[in-house]
Amino acid sequence: MILLPRYSTAKIKRAKMLSALRRSLQSKPSYQDIQANVLAGLTVGVIALPLSMALAIASGVPPQHGLYTAIVAGIIIAITGGSKVNISGPTAAFVVILLPIVQKFGLGGLLVSGLMAGFILVLMGVGKLGRLIEIVPYPVTVGFTAGIGVVIATFQIKDFLGLSIESVDGHYLDKLSAILFSLPSIDWNETLIGVLTMTVLLVWPKFRSKIPGHLVALLVGTLLAWMLSLYMPGFSVATIGSRFSFDINGITGNGIPPILPTFDWPWHLPGADGAPIGLSFELVRQLLPSAITIAILGSLESLLCAVVADGMSGKKHSPNDELIGQGIGNIIAPLFGGIPATAAIARTAANIKSGGTLPLASVVHGLFILVSILLLAPLLSYIPMASMAALLLMVAWNMSEAKHFIRTVKIAPRDDVFVLVLCFLLTVLFDMTVAVAVGMGLAAMLFIRRSISLTQTSMVEGDHTDYDMPDSTVVYDINGPLFFGSAQKALRTIASVRPDVRVVILDMSEVTLLDMSAIVAMESIANDLQKKNIGLVINNLQPRLILKLRRAGVRKRLGKVAFSRTLNDSFEAARKMLLQSPLGQ
Repeated sequence: MILLPRYSTAKIKRAKMLSALRRSLQSKPSYQDIQANVLAGLTVGVIALPLSMALAIASGVPPQHGLYTAIVAGIIIAITGGSKVNISGPTAAFVVILLPIVQKFGLGGLLVSGLMAGFILVLMGVGKLGRLIEIVPYPVTVGFTAGIGVVIATFQIKDFLGLSIESVDGHYLDKLSAILFSLPSIDWNETLIGVLTMTVLLVWPKFRSKIPGHLVALLVGTLLAWMLSLYMPGFSVATIGSRFSFDINGITGNGIPPILPTFDWPWHLPGADGAPIGLSFELVRQLLPSAITIAILGSLESLLCAVVADGMSGKKHSPNDELIGQGIGNIIAPLFGGIPATAAIARTAANIKSGGTLPLASVVHGLFILVSILLLAPLLSYIPMASMAALLLMVAWNMSEAKHFIRTVKIAPRDDVFVLVLCFLLTVLFDMTVAVAVGMGLAAMLFIRRSISLTQTSMVEGDHTDYDMPDSTVVYDINGPLFFGSAQKALRTIASVRPDVRVVILDMSEVTLLDMSAIVAMESIANDLQKKNIGLVINNLQPRLILKLRRAGVRKRLGKVAFSRTLNDSFEAARKMLLQSPLGQ
């Protein structure tokens, strides 16, 4: 489990925009620092280039939109965010959210939802929700992450095996059923390239080379497919060039357009029907749930990545600034064709291991991809779709964290295992929005139930104390927080007392919380005891909680309600009440 660093409230309140950039400039980096970050940026750029294309394809859009995301969002977020080493761009976690949006609203709807998510992220940062990751239970995170990995892997089987499937619409089970029924249509040419690419991905790390394994795997798969197509008649596989085409300002071609990303309003882009989607309140209303989900997942991913990066680099990030930076990046990226982006742990880790210490590395990584589009677009169109599917299968396996999933199932409490499995199943069978909402709700309910069990009320017998307890007096010891879940349970026994009791003392030394439900319950008990002519003494309650009771009307009343700091004081107050009429009668 990841341990989160702690920051003082004062530091968080003083956080301003561009904190990572300002801290980098204040450190006065040397020429060697700049050189190291340029090299780290080039290394990450090599890694991000094929991944960005693959993740865009998995999200249902042409590959260039993933590249535009890495360029624009990667540079903007690095400059405006709160982490000096985070590398942002398209990530696998978004795939299960973005694909249904594309299928229903097209590319235009996806970019509009990303734009909306950007504004939500900015509001989250301004609202100082940078500690958001701390309230998400570990089983929820592992559950939906593993579910995302399974969904991504399932969707890649089609291209990996070259299956002939007319449509993969519908829910997960519908798509899985379509894939299974299409297995007889397997294309052995596609499968050969996919298996070879996967083999390289699995074997290459054993050589401990600094060259990224997925780059070697794609290169091997592409060269083999190209050579076999030349020397083996009838050999043919789908490639980026054969699958995607472009028509921009009258310029047409296959694969990736070798031009810079251009500005255009997202609502001018096509919807699911091919026509410009337009902008309307109804569209915003329909996309709002998706935008909120993108914002929440993006914030969790970026903050988690920043925490991991802090542990690796020894630096500290500003969580609220990071959310604002993520928001600004996701506002600007859709204006240039970029899909939703967030910080990527794999690319960030590669950046740190390569010597990246400044936002400059992310800027260089974006510029490298930009130059690659201009110079290498024709060559990128030769990459087989089966190789891209193999790469995404590996990404899905890595993000599923199967070892963590199995370990949690083995050692976690039963309630946590239930939350984990439920989040996993809901992510796979429905969607991540439902999974996170239900998972968080269930985890909250289980937390409340556990908290309720920690709050106990017990009656202290006079024979078992070192104090001289007055006659007709009873002491109740209340331990734990009193809130809407525990208040009724803890205070239920106080509502009915023995007929001979004339004073009730509540020892609240270990009460740390009083919410409105508990205040109302306390007020009700005070009124009921007063009607029965029974006095009430509240002992050693924290001053801030006494103030809450006073605001609700539970005040010191001569002979009826008293407050004390010690048990001796409470017994003295009880004696005074017993001497007064009508309590003493």
